[in-house]
Formats: sequence, C-alpha cells, structure tokens
Amino acid sequence: MESDYDELDRRLVHALQIDGRAPFSTIAEVLGVSDRTIARRYARLRSAGAVRVLGGVDPTALGAVLWFLRVRCAPAVSLPVAEALARRSDTSWVSLSSGGTEITCVARTESEADSEALLLSKLPRTPRVEGVTAHSVLHAFYGGPDNLVGKLGSLDAQAIERLRPPPTPHRRGPVRLDDGDRKLLAQLATDGRTGFEQLAAATGWSPTTVRRRMTELREHGLLYLDIDWRMFGVNARTLLWLSVAPAHLEETGQALAGHPEIAFAAATTGPTNLYASVVCANQRELYRYLTTRVAALPAITHLETAPVIRTVKQAANQAYRRPAP
Repeated sequence: MESDYDELDRRLVHALQIDGRAPFSTIAEVLGVSDRTIARRYARLRSAGAVRVLGGVDPTALGAVLWFLRVRCAPAVSLPVAEALARRSDTSWVSLSSGGTEITCVARTESEADSEALLLSKLPRTPRVEGVTAHSVLHAFYGGPDNLVGKLGSLDAQAIERLRPPPTPHRRGPVRLDDGDRKLLAQLATDGRTGFEQLAAATGWSPTTVRRRMTELREHGLLYLDIDWRMFGVNARTLLWLSVAPAHLEETGQALAGHPEIAFAAATTGPTNLYASVVCANQRELYRYLTTRVAALPAITHLETAPVIRTVKQAANQAYRRPAP
C-alpha cells in the first residue's frame, strides 16, 4: 500500500533510479541521513517486494526486433492463450486488455525469418486466436532505462545532479554475448546491486573483468538498471494506440515522453504509428489526462485506449536468452 511508505522511502527509490548501484554512503549523504538508515530502509523495502534494482537488457542492441502484438480472442479463452504466450521465452510483457477480448504481448525476434515464423506461422496456429495485429518498434521515445520513478520522485535538481553517474559514451558496432556474459546478466536480472566479488564468482572472471565488461555492455546500450515503481501508488495502466501525421511523429512522440503519466512511448509500424503506456492513479485521472495533455497534441488524428485488466507476464528485466522454437 502507498500509505506504508514515507517520504524518505520515496526519496531513496528516486535516488536508486538515478544510479541503481550508488553506494549507500553516497545516497545517505545526499538525503541527509546515516548510512545505516539507508541500508536498513533498503533492506526493508526489498524484503517487502516494494523495490528491486534489476539489470535490464535491451535486445535491440543485439540486432533483435521488438514487436507489440495485439491478439484477439474470445473472453472465455483469453487467459489460457495469454498464459501460453507467457510461457514462451521470446515474450516479455503479456497482459489482458479491452475487457478481456484482447491480449497485448511484447515479443522479440532475432531476424526477418524469425519474424515471419512468429507472425505467419506460430501465433495464428495458437488455438482459439481470432486475429493478430503486429506493430514493430521503430524508435523508443521513453522507456527502458528511462523509468517512471524519475517523473514521480521528489528529489530536487541539486540532489539529482549529485547522484547522477558520469554519462556513458555510446560504443558503436555489434556486441556478442558469451557464457560469462549470460551468467553476468542472469545475476544482475535477479539483483542489479550484486557486488563485484559475487559477480566474479558467478562468471569465473576477476572483479576487474566484471567491472570492465559491465561498462562495455552499458556503452553498447545492452545493459541498463531498472527499478520497480509500484510503491508510488499508480497502478491503473492503459495502452494507447495513436495515429499521427508522419511529419509530426517525432515531435508528438517527444511530447508524450515528457508527460508525467507516460511509462513507455514508441514509434511503430502497423495500423497506428505511435504507442504509449499510461499509468494513472484511477480512471478519473486517466480521463483528465486524455482530455488535457493528449487533447493538446494537434497532430493526433486517431486515438484508441485499451485499459489493462490483468498483467500475466512482466519480465522486461529477464536476462537475455534465445527464444524457444
């Protein structure tokens, strides 16, 4: 419950969103409390499941393509179909929306051939599926390392600047993963604050090698730190499918990304060309958002809303694995 957490808890979570591996001593200094207080607060929040720092993986850094799939089926069979999709290793987010008549699924494919197999063979053959609409992600305006906590947190600009780690230079070129990398990512997917000594033991590398490899993976855009934000009490998630004139797609996407309610926004292919995930405290706040901020974007020509009624799979932070055949 939101009332179970006080302002220091929220400030701590905001600090971890800025730098998930920041030493407790640094966070304590910025927040004006003792190291012991921060360590105790974090341990309590983590044991309660209120906050977790996790190593996220962006598969597009490995050349993969992300797809938003809208799978239509009868309400009576939507949950079994959603659960079947959730069991696949190449899916991450799977949710029921639109009153249970639609499943929204994020799937990853490794190549054009994989995309054809997923869209033309595997999904349509899934029992009881009535239709599939596919949208591939062309460009993300907000999401991944950009967590909603950064919009909800209460730290001032000075505190944020003191906590912000040095900018990560972008490393061009392909990145390849070996067994050590996969073990490293698996550990970080469980706990993004795992110490270098423990990561070294898991990978068989030295702590220096672990530190260097983590830096390389972050420079390639593959590895980022994510944090759970459910403790902030905004639980009603709604999916938006929007159509925007191509000349205004970038401008509108950037505007959406700046809205406090937006957890994810991306340009896509498909019948609509802009997708967003909106998080509001309740339906009243969703209505206010749609009739104010969204209504103020003149380039939007079509808007479709799909309230999420159940999340079946939420695995955006799982370590990268090859998809099942």
